[in-house]
Amino acid sequence: MGKVTDRGDVKWKRGRVLGPLRKLPPHFYAREPITVANELLGTFLVRTVGNEPRAGMIVETEAYLGPHDKAAHARFGVTTRTAALFGPPGRSYVYLIYGIHECMNVVTGEEGDGSAVLIRALEPVMNCAGRTNGPGLLTRALGITRALNHHDLQSDDLFIAPRALPTAPRIRRAPRVGVEYAGHWGRRLLRFYIAGNPHVSRR
Repeated sequence: MGKVTDRGDVKWKRGRVLGPLRKLPPHFYAREPITVANELLGTFLVRTVGNEPRAGMIVETEAYLGPHDKAAHARFGVTTRTAALFGPPGRSYVYLIYGIHECMNVVTGEEGDGSAVLIRALEPVMNCAGRTNGPGLLTRALGITRALNHHDLQSDDLFIAPRALPTAPRIRRAPRVGVEYAGHWGRRLLRFYIAGNPHVSRR
């Protein structure tokens, strides 16, 4: 899918270059989740397993707005499961769904807000061990588990690197997936994806 050069840059299949690997700064995440969900598109989720870096370009996200959002985990308040969600921005919130899929969110806003952005799909860039067109698939492909819940995204083993695209991607909006129970919250256009990208989970 790609390779790491001697300089530490990542060259991927379309010839674009990601590198040298930098991290999105903490203040990037300390904003409302809709903005973060849009601006994460085209950035790179990077995970190092052993000495192997794995990376994918984020092509689909979902925004969860906090306790008032009836589709958000934050609606239950602070629990053992959701504690990380109410923590500082720029941390991971990794949880298990359906007993088999681990999903990764990034915490946004101010500490205590309970807002987050779900990473829903990636375009494989480097060393991805499987499909990445779904939230449970991409965590498996990159080696992201609940052991990384509440992980600081300024770390070297799990972080998000800035866009390398020459222009901002064309973005489409749609309802979030699997939250029909939430009434009008389930119909709000809070899913964002790069138009025309084949790795988006649903179009």
